[in-house]
Amino acid sequence: MSPASAVRVAAVDLGATSGRVMAGTVTRTGLHLEELHRFPNGGVRANGSLFWDVLGIYRESLNGIREVARTGSLHGIGIDSWAVDYGLLDRDGHLLGNPYSHRDDRTDGVRERVAGIVDPAEQYAVTGLQQLPFNTVYQLVASLGTAALESAETLLLLPDLLGYWLTGQVGAERTNASTTGLYDVRTGTWAAGLARELGLPWSILPPLRDAGDQVGPVLDDIGRQLGARQPVPVVAVGSHDTASAVVGVPAEEEDFAYISSGTWSLVGLELERPVLTEAARAADFTNETGVDGTTRFLKNVMGLWVLSESVRTWTDQRIAGTDLVSLLAAAHDQPALRTVVDINDPRLLAPGDMPARIAALAQDAGEPVPQTPQAITRTILDSLALAYRRNVRLAAELAGRRVDVVHVVGGGSQNSLLCQLTADACGVPVLAGPAEAAALGNVLVQARALGADVPDLAAMRALVRRTHELHRFEPRPGLDWDAAETRLSGAGAVAP
Repeated sequence: MSPASAVRVAAVDLGATSGRVMAGTVTRTGLHLEELHRFPNGGVRANGSLFWDVLGIYRESLNGIREVARTGSLHGIGIDSWAVDYGLLDRDGHLLGNPYSHRDDRTDGVRERVAGIVDPAEQYAVTGLQQLPFNTVYQLVASLGTAALESAETLLLLPDLLGYWLTGQVGAERTNASTTGLYDVRTGTWAAGLARELGLPWSILPPLRDAGDQVGPVLDDIGRQLGARQPVPVVAVGSHDTASAVVGVPAEEEDFAYISSGTWSLVGLELERPVLTEAARAADFTNETGVDGTTRFLKNVMGLWVLSESVRTWTDQRIAGTDLVSLLAAAHDQPALRTVVDINDPRLLAPGDMPARIAALAQDAGEPVPQTPQAITRTILDSLALAYRRNVRLAAELAGRRVDVVHVVGGGSQNSLLCQLTADACGVPVLAGPAEAAALGNVLVQARALGADVPDLAAMRALVRRTHELHRFEPRPGLDWDAAETRLSGAGAVAP
């Protein structure tokens, strides 16, 4: 790429509560991101189940890509989203019904059923995954015997499904495939043997592709809809949004931990190889594939979903002063560590009256029950920081690494109280930002595939550092995090 040239791409970045399409421009010295389209997202309950409106997501993604094309050059398209959820195609390539949301209750008890068929230690040795109840493998086992699964020819994870509709090409990008529970993290191939043991139709798993591979040009009719003057390639990015977010971590040092903080919080380290020890399995840590063959060794923590769902409940109840800005300002003045709960308790997974669940968790743990929205907000933030502390330290111990700094990226990097509490809890500096790390990682991987001079992760991260402002939070003494951890573990709420 010449010094004057630029690569301009559309980054479709899909979250569980909203989606957005960004125009990203990369030059030799510049990295610019502009949000051109945003739309709400969320589960749709129908006939007792929770689904994604995937056609609505596709329509809005196309609207955003069209806006990128309308406002300038369009050299590529990349799509990232949350993990594990999928659509099934029949032999004619048509979608067999709406994809389920991972928050649907159809997987209740399935993990335990699978453990009766496949030894969890054997399962972990192959997949290296935290055995979360909504992993794709458990969703598929829950679907055994259904007409949709029996008719399925191909399974496509959500970013790959959208990419298929754009290009007509089927495949599975590895960073997302590695979250399914059907991917062999040792060999980088599908775990067909595991699928067979569980009675799953392993032939529906599509060919694998790497981040940076060109999926194909958009179909002619899509090109006409976009108003594109030349064929536009769809590029496989780190299609799991956390994989893209980790690309966008502006780390300069080697000994860093990251927290991709959003609806979920992903807390972990970037490693050269997976950690498949019994200690890692007992601690319920996951090994997911990252961009350029790295391993994301991490723990899924419930995240800011708990707070956003609480705000939704208070809004529905028309309680004054419960907008997010007011709550965070008031939470500063609430007593620190007065109440802590296990933020990863399964009772916090589904939509519903989150404040009532937080109060119940506190009561069950023998903690003071928070009575006001402001106290509940502080309980959530203190409990998140405590979970971050526990899992950063545990990841370092399990991987034999040290942690000198924690990078917080994603929407949670804009929550200054949470970032400060995280620094306090972890006892190391926190560098917060960028908030749009997933979109930046998406753009950078596309740009490299299209010829930009960002040859490796180090170069990509250096460009993020040069072009984006970071906020540093130094750890403060005074709060007894050890005592809070002891209280919680004494209540039986903290896993080993």
